[in-house]
Amino acid sequence: MSSTSSVQQPVLTDAQIDALCAQSAERVEALKSALRAHGSALVAFSGGVDSALVLKLAVDALGARAVALTAISASVAPDEADEARALATKIGARHVLVDSKELEDPRYAANPSNRCYYCKTELYSITDKYRAELGLAVVLDGFNADDKKDHRPGHQAAREHEVRSPLAEAQLTKAEVRAWSHRLGLPTWDKPQMACLASRLPYGTQVTVERLKQVGGAEKAVRALGFVNFRVRHHQDIARLELAAEELPRMLDPQTRVAVNAALKAHGFTFVALDLEPFRSGRLNDALPAGAFALPVVS
Repeated sequence: MSSTSSVQQPVLTDAQIDALCAQSAERVEALKSALRAHGSALVAFSGGVDSALVLKLAVDALGARAVALTAISASVAPDEADEARALATKIGARHVLVDSKELEDPRYAANPSNRCYYCKTELYSITDKYRAELGLAVVLDGFNADDKKDHRPGHQAAREHEVRSPLAEAQLTKAEVRAWSHRLGLPTWDKPQMACLASRLPYGTQVTVERLKQVGGAEKAVRALGFVNFRVRHHQDIARLELAAEELPRMLDPQTRVAVNAALKAHGFTFVALDLEPFRSGRLNDALPAGAFALPVVS
């Protein structure tokens, strides 16, 4: 089975998709029943793999009583916001776009290791408001079973706001989410893992609109060169480029290196470094000390 991109992370084969869907079919049916039991829902919808599946299942189960909400801020790449709009339309969901103001919270802007807690607190305060205004029963997010293995301080905010996580409740793994997304015709099924632009800044580096625009523009420029699965990490005047393993060989081509170097320098970086370790989701957390996954919320 081919991917929609010329260069892409390894994708699932037809046989793998069939096996993953078969092994999780009963859990997905239980998930659908739980959605119908809610009667209505507001889906915190980023346009990524997980929230897209939640929205699709919610719309299938609840029809017009399932509404998508996407929060827009400088932390969200403009292309991601555009894709979320298009995908909500494809799914057939009513879509609400709301400005998010997490950057105005100095605790978020200071970029501690639990930065996501403050971002999600802002998001779920917004979803609480709109859920009540629209007369909907619950707020749903895209947290899946595999997310429990990583440092996810934002999920603490979800618990505090009584957000439901249907994928995690059904014990659906990321691979199963991708398989069901493919089966249900979602174009996100093989979409690379995404994260907010603030994740490109090392913990402790102030999050500013200027830095977010810088890394957002830099990544857009690298994507225009045909790269798909990567991150541009911001280290003051140094751009550290992480490429997925399957994309690293392209950097052996001198013309490609020149083009990437020029693209990143055009976005304000003085030096460009290629990380020899391939990109993988969660690498930002490698800098955290042992035991940091249980960090308390900073008041």
